[in-house]
Amino acid sequence: MPETLPELRQAIAELLPRLRRFGRTLAHSREDADDLVQVAIEKALTRTDQWTPGTRLDSWMFRIMQNAWIDELRARERRGQTFLPEEEGEHVGDGATTGAPLDAILVRNAVARLSDEHRTVVGLVLVEGLSYQEAAETLGVPVGTVTSRVARAREALQELLGEWP
Repeated sequence: MPETLPELRQAIAELLPRLRRFGRTLAHSREDADDLVQVAIEKALTRTDQWTPGTRLDSWMFRIMQNAWIDELRARERRGQTFLPEEEGEHVGDGATTGAPLDAILVRNAVARLSDEHRTVVGLVLVEGLSYQEAAETLGVPVGTVTSRVARAREALQELLGEWP
């Protein structure tokens, strides 16, 4: 566990791959995800005094990202802007896409079709490997809420991927 500011900064830097992955789980585009990661890191570095040594840094960072994403969604709603995900047009006309890349695209698209709440718990529990308790703490909800959201998200994914060719 990092105890000094330089150690904390290094630990945050080491979390970058996981933060990017979680950002892509929350956001529908790489650009939005990268912006979200940047905002979260900036907030974390300017508020290092709010992190409690001895607690999980990844959960703290995921919570910051979740809150930043909620703020962004609210701002977009106020502006009345909706952006289509880049992935919608990314593979148009690409007839050579087969196998594992195609499977990954189908799964990504199925996850993108989940509600925000379900997509978030999928990202934290199924992708990032947080326990239900850790995810609940990160999201500020009861463990039972995370449990039911994960169960519903799995059911929805099974239904969506049941359409899989």
